[in-house]
Amino acid sequence: MSKINELFTSKINVINVGIELFNNDILAQNASATHLEWSPPGGGKPEIITALNKIDKAELAEKIEAANRLAVKKIVNSQPVLIGFDQAINVVPGMTKKTILHAGPPITWENMNGPMKGAVMGAIIFEGLAKDLEEAAAVAASGEIIFSPCHEHNAVGSMAGVTSASMFVHIVENKTYGNRAFTNLSEQMAKVLRMGANDDSVIDRLVWMRDVLGPILRDAMKLNKEGIDLRLMLAQALHMGDECHNRNNAGTALLIQALTPYILETDYPVEQKREVFDFVASSEYFSGPTWMACCKCALDAAHGIEHSTVVTTMARNGVEFGVRISGMAGNTWFTGPAQQVIGPMFAGYKPEDSGLDIGDSAITETYGIGGFAMATAPAIVALVGGTVDEAIGYSRQMKEITTTENQNITIPLLNFMGIATGIDIRKVIQTGILPIINTAIAHKDAGIGMIGAGITHPPMEAFEKALITISEKWA
Repeated sequence: MSKINELFTSKINVINVGIELFNNDILAQNASATHLEWSPPGGGKPEIITALNKIDKAELAEKIEAANRLAVKKIVNSQPVLIGFDQAINVVPGMTKKTILHAGPPITWENMNGPMKGAVMGAIIFEGLAKDLEEAAAVAASGEIIFSPCHEHNAVGSMAGVTSASMFVHIVENKTYGNRAFTNLSEQMAKVLRMGANDDSVIDRLVWMRDVLGPILRDAMKLNKEGIDLRLMLAQALHMGDECHNRNNAGTALLIQALTPYILETDYPVEQKREVFDFVASSEYFSGPTWMACCKCALDAAHGIEHSTVVTTMARNGVEFGVRISGMAGNTWFTGPAQQVIGPMFAGYKPEDSGLDIGDSAITETYGIGGFAMATAPAIVALVGGTVDEAIGYSRQMKEITTTENQNITIPLLNFMGIATGIDIRKVIQTGILPIINTAIAHKDAGIGMIGAGITHPPMEAFEKALITISEKWA
């Protein structure tokens, strides 16, 4: 009896497992409590537990571990180098004059959301396939246009991701494995096509990019025989305070510094060169697409490794979020609903004005930067919301769902920890921890553009579909 009485007079120290609500109640009673994050494997879903058990069998588990080691070795050892710029029709595999690439997994015109439809209509006008928005919508719905994901053409595209034949793209080559990746040029941060805007100012800018910016960059890079080592530059940018998804101050400074001598050597008029420099200076985002192509180039080298559960693609089309994994070769997508992005809105806009998560830029998180590397860029919280401690916590937490650290690209604030690399779908499902993504927010309607930025996650459903499929296919 005395032992029981002691419970009511002594200080209680509690370890709370699972539901945080209990932990909060204990703390409210001025007791000491340590909360342990825990949830049952697979969220307690019988079909997910069955799938986990299948792939955990010894022989298959060994094959998966070996395949994953190879996948992350290829990601880490990849050396993406910017070797040039050219129009998409000249370099992007499968591009035609009536092909329009888009972000995320496959989607039809009828099912596209407002920002993507707005971008598609703008691209159709830009390509001279229609004279106004009404005609462009009719052309888009006619069946004449070939819609295809950027990712299925070795490419990536920011936000709506819309890329058409005449647009200039980066050409990035993996010097280790020989594959190439492509992405279009930044329109900077005004009202832009990638956010769904499509008025005359947007089209005029695209024309200038095609006729002035693109050719100058193309001819400048022809003078640079060695190319620009993007992995090295990426590592430098992170050490200077970028996370190279939504904060690109350092990356843009480094990139234009590398390009400037060659731009100056071209034969274009001084006034046009000045226009290029003024354009780059108008926004830090100039290097944003460059890092996307860099990450795509490295991850593609790891795609198609039998039995690997490493994620090689995360992409969103504004309706669905799509995931591809290394061990499912080709263009096998696992999808779930695109999520809302939570973060600060520009003045005059409300959360209900925002479109759902969209864009191929989550390729940066798939590689290990962006949201995964927010500890390198504490200033990013001013744009996407949250606190510095949360930003640091994200970088630590992502180690729990990845396969290795990439020591080529490190985080000084975390004792030079390598970025968390090689998202493993098994770990995502076993821990219940979803990859963190920071991203812009586009208005839900066509023609308006960016209205904020914030934090989001993939839907667990996409990872669960992948797990069930591989357990049935490989077991």
